[in-house]
Amino acid sequence: MVSGDWLIGTLTLMLVVVAGPGVFHTVVLDTRDRVHDLGVLKALGMAPRQTLTMVVTSVAVIGLPAGALAVPVGVALHHYVTPLMGLAVGMALPPSHIAVYDVPEPALLALGGLVIAVAGALLPAGWAARTTTATARSTE
Repeated sequence: MVSGDWLIGTLTLMLVVVAGPGVFHTVVLDTRDRVHDLGVLKALGMAPRQTLTMVVTSVAVIGLPAGALAVPVGVALHHYVTPLMGLAVGMALPPSHIAVYDVPEPALLALGGLVIAVAGALLPAGWAARTTTATARSTE
């Protein structure tokens, strides 16, 4: 059974490795698209910490609902596909092998969407916070 846990852990890690750069890329494009607006806000007195918070929060607002939506869909897909996989090899799986998620696990998995979103946003948010007002205002 250890090899099955290792395989699931490896697949989960691969998903995170693929999702993180995707979020990073999206935030970079969004931040560079809004750099002029950030320049205006900085000219009006927005502090670097406020800029960092604004960029991370804008991504977190998307990441939390995405995780909250994806987890129930993933669990439902698991409950649909797993019995079919068992039937494909001529084996009927008992319900205990299909219902593998306890109550706290899906909640933690849903928070994973938030964690991935915030982790992918930190570097572009730092760039936005360090950008000078003059540079941001002159960028179009």
